[in-house]
Amino acid sequence: MEKNNYPLNTIYDPQKIEQPLYSYWEKQGYFKPNNNSSQENFCIMIPPPNITGSLHMGHAFQQTIMDILIRYQRMQGKNTLWQVGTDHAGIATQMVVEHKIATEEGKTRHDYGREAFINKIWQWKEESSNNITRQMRRLGNSVDWQRERFTMDTGLSNAIINAFISLYKENLIYRGKRLVNWDLKFHTAISDLEVENRECNSFMWYLRYPLANNVKTTDGKDHIVVATTRPETILGDTAVAVNPQDLRYQDLIGKTIILPLTGRYIPILGDEHADMKKGSGCVKITPAHDFNDYELGKRHALPMINILNFDGNIRNQAEVFDTYGNISKQYSQVIPLQFQGLERFSARKAVIAELQQLSLVEKINVHTLMVPYGDRSGVVIEPMLTNQWYVRTMPLAKIAIEAVEKGYIQFIPKQYENIYYNWMRNIQDWCISRQLWWGHRIPAWYDQQGNIYVGHNQVEIRFEYKLSDDILLYQDDDVLDTWFSSSLWTFSTLGWPEQTIELKTFHPSTVIVSGFDIIFFWIARMIMLTLHFIKDENGKAQVPFKTIYITGLIRDDEGHKMSKSKGNVLDPLDMIDGISLIDLLAKRTRNMMQPRLAEKIRIRTKKQFPNGIKPHGTDALRFTLATLASTGRDINWDMKRLAGYRNFCNKLWNASRFVLINGKNYTQNNKQENSHLLADRWILAELNQTIKRYREALDNYRFDLAANILYEFTWNQFCDWYLELAKPILNNSLGVESSNTRYTLIRVLEVLLRLAHPIIPYITETLWQQIKSLRGITADSIMLQPFPQFNAYQVDQQALNDLEWIKQVIIAVRNLRAEMNIDPVKPLAILLSGASNEAQRRLQENQSIILSLGRLSSIRLLTNDDKEPLSVIKLVADAKILIPISGFLDKTNELNRLKKEITKINIEITCITEKLANKNFTTRAPQQIVSKKRERLAICLQDKEKLLTQQAIITAS
Repeated sequence: MEKNNYPLNTIYDPQKIEQPLYSYWEKQGYFKPNNNSSQENFCIMIPPPNITGSLHMGHAFQQTIMDILIRYQRMQGKNTLWQVGTDHAGIATQMVVEHKIATEEGKTRHDYGREAFINKIWQWKEESSNNITRQMRRLGNSVDWQRERFTMDTGLSNAIINAFISLYKENLIYRGKRLVNWDLKFHTAISDLEVENRECNSFMWYLRYPLANNVKTTDGKDHIVVATTRPETILGDTAVAVNPQDLRYQDLIGKTIILPLTGRYIPILGDEHADMKKGSGCVKITPAHDFNDYELGKRHALPMINILNFDGNIRNQAEVFDTYGNISKQYSQVIPLQFQGLERFSARKAVIAELQQLSLVEKINVHTLMVPYGDRSGVVIEPMLTNQWYVRTMPLAKIAIEAVEKGYIQFIPKQYENIYYNWMRNIQDWCISRQLWWGHRIPAWYDQQGNIYVGHNQVEIRFEYKLSDDILLYQDDDVLDTWFSSSLWTFSTLGWPEQTIELKTFHPSTVIVSGFDIIFFWIARMIMLTLHFIKDENGKAQVPFKTIYITGLIRDDEGHKMSKSKGNVLDPLDMIDGISLIDLLAKRTRNMMQPRLAEKIRIRTKKQFPNGIKPHGTDALRFTLATLASTGRDINWDMKRLAGYRNFCNKLWNASRFVLINGKNYTQNNKQENSHLLADRWILAELNQTIKRYREALDNYRFDLAANILYEFTWNQFCDWYLELAKPILNNSLGVESSNTRYTLIRVLEVLLRLAHPIIPYITETLWQQIKSLRGITADSIMLQPFPQFNAYQVDQQALNDLEWIKQVIIAVRNLRAEMNIDPVKPLAILLSGASNEAQRRLQENQSIILSLGRLSSIRLLTNDDKEPLSVIKLVADAKILIPISGFLDKTNELNRLKKEITKINIEITCITEKLANKNFTTRAPQQIVSKKRERLAICLQDKEKLLTQQAIITAS
C-alpha cells in the first residue's frame, strides 16, 4: 500500500480515510482465506440479512463483533473465512415488488402471472437490493465478498431442494392439516417471529350456554356461563372445558351443551387448561381457531370446525374435520344464513347482537389483552386450519439436545442453554410451507386423486414412481419458508451436497454470533439439520458451529426497543456520517400514516437531537459497540459514549503525530532494544501486560473488557503518562537516551496499532502505514501482520512497581495543588518523610522525572532526627509527602481535608477488622491473603496515627 505523504493531517477526519481504505482492502483480496493448510482454520457464517433490509443497530452490533473476531484470528495467521450472503426474504421481498407494480403500473402479481412476476422480482433484486451489502462495507466488515451467496442462487437452491427431498423420503417431512398463523393480507402462513403481539383494549363477553337433557348446575341454573374475547368463533365450538378441580363444575363433566346459534350438541370436558380463577372458569373450545384449543382438542380427540375462509370472512359452509385433519361428518356444515360472508369483526358484532336478542349475554366487561399482528402487514393474525408441509422435529431435536449437553456446542453466555433446552424439549413440528410465489417452490406434484409425488422434476418423478405420460401432474403452489433455507446455511454456502474442499476445510464453523430472539427460529434448526445431513469422514454427525455467542438487544436511551412505529430507530450510518435534524425528521416520519404519531415522533426527535447527529466515523461507532458487548445483556444506547470514543480516536491520532514528529530523524541503525531508562522499561512492561489481558478478554468473548483494556492503556498509560515522561528526555537528552526513547515510542505505537486493529481498523491502518517504515516493515497492510503476543520472559515487575510509585507521588502533588488552589506551574519544594529503603532508592534513581512532572523545585528526604515542619500531608506507599504550609495554608480547608482522609481510612480499618474477625475467612482463605490483610491493617493504623498527629498540629497552630 502506498504510504501517505508525511506528516499526517493535523485534524483526524475519518470521512477522508475510511472508504478509500476499504476499497483498497477489498481490491487486494485481503479478506480471503490464506489457504495455508499448516495453520488452524477459523470460520464465521454471517447471519444472512434480508435483501429488502437496511442496516440497523442490531446488525452493526453483531457484525462489529464478528469482524473483531475474524481480524483477530486472521492476524494470528489462521486460515480465516467470514462467509457472507443474503436471504431472499420471501414475504418481505414479494411485498416490496407487489407494492412497486401496484404503485407504478396499477397491476397485481396475478396480472403478471407467476413466472413473469418472479422475473420481475429478479429484476428488482439486480437493480435495488444491494443496499445492505453497501452498508456492510461502510462498517469495515472484512468478509470474503468473492464467496458471497444468496439463498436463491443456483447452488443453494439445489442444496435446499435436495434437503427437502431427502427428509421427505426419510419420513421427516409430511403434509398435514394443522393450525398456523395466517396473515389475511398476504394470504400465507407466517412464523411466530413475524408476529408482533400488541396490547389492545377490548371486551370480555360472558355468554350463557344452555345445558342439554334438563341438566342443572349446583345452584340450579339450566346453563353455564362461558367467558370469551372472541364471540364470533362460537360458530366453531366443539366443546366447553372446565378444570377437574373446580367444585362448581365437577358434576357437569361428561354432560352436554346445546351450542347457541347452531343447535350443535357439544360435550363438557375436564382439562387443566381451564383456569378456575379466570373469567367464569368455563372455556369455550374452538380447535380450528385457537392454538390452545387446538392442543386441547388433540388431547380429547375433538373434531375441528373451520368457519373462516382465507380472507377472514365467515364461510357459507363450515369445514368439518376429525382430530387428524380428515373430512368428518360428525357435525353439520351449516352456518346460519345471517352470518355467512361477514368479515370476522362484523361477524363479532352480529353474533353478539343475536345472542343479546336471545338473552344469552350475561355481561360484558372491559378487558385488556395481547392481540397478534403481522409485523409487515399490520393486520390481526388469524389462527387458520390449513394444509401445510411440516418437518418432524422430535427425532432431530433429540440429537441436537445431546450435542449441547455433551459440550460439542457451547453457549456464551451459558444461561442461554436453558432457553435452548426448554424449547427443544417441548418442540412442535415445524411448518415450512408458505403461500407465496417468491421462494423455493416445494418439489411436490399431485395427480387428480391428490396423491403426492416428491422429486426434482416431473421426468424424475415419472421414472421413479413409474407413472405413465397420460397421468396429469401439477406442482404444489407453495414455497419453502426462508427459515428452512437458512437452516442449511453453514454447509450449503460451502458447496453441499457436493463434498467440496471448502466444506472439508471450514465445516464445522467456529462461532456463530446471533441474538437471543432467534435461538429457536434459526440456531436450533441449524443444529438439527446440520447434525442430520453432515457427517465427518468417520460418519459422525457434525455440529454447524462450536460456539454460539448470544448478544443483547440494543435499546434506545430510555430503554425502549427500537422500532419504526416508535420513531426511535438509529441508523448506524447516521452515527458514522452524521445527519441534519431536518433529514432525520424526514427519515423517521416517512410513510407514517398517523399524523398524531408523526408529530409525537418529531417532538421526541427534536428533544433528543436538537442539532441533528454529528459525524463520528466508523471506528468510534465500532469501539462504542465493543464496549457495550457484555455477556448478552440488553443495552441502552448512549450518544455521549459515542462522542467519548470519537475523542479517543482523536487522542490516538494526535499521539501518533507526536511520535512521528519525534521519530522522523530516527533510523534503524541506532536502535537499542534494551533501554535502561525507567520510562521506557515501564511502558514496554505495561504494553506486555496489556497484551496478555487483552488477548484473554478476546479469547473469552469479553469484547467489553478488551475495549476497556485498550482504552485504559492508550489514553492513560501511553498518551497521558509515557508521552509526558518522554518529552523531557527528548528535549534535554542527547545520544543514546534520546535514541532509545524514540525507538520505544515507535515500537510501542506500532504494537499498539496492531493490538487495536480488530476493533478500530481504519485509523490503525492509516497510522500504521505512517509508522511501519520507522520499524523497518515493508508489508502492505496491518491486517496481515502478526497479532502481538505476551512475552512471559519480559515481565519487568521492578519497572512496573517503580513507575507506579512515581505516579503516586506526582498524583499526590497534583491533588494537593488542586485541593489547596496552588498555581499548577508554581515550583514547589516538598519533603519526603518516613521513606523506606525502597522509596529512597526510587527517589534517588528517578528524581529528575519526579521534579519535571511534578513541577517541583526540590525534594528533600527527612531523616528520623529531622523535625517535620507544619505541612500538608499526602500518603504514598512507603512514605508520606509533606508540603510545608507556611505562607499558603488555609487552616479550615486543610482540617476538612484531613477529616475526610481520616474517615476514609477508618472505613478501611473497619472493613479489614471485620474480615479478620470472621473465622470462616481466617480459617478457609489462603494464608497469604490473610497475612496481606493483617499487613494492610497495620499500615492503615500507622497512617491514621500520622493523620491524627497532623490534625492536632494544625489545630494547635
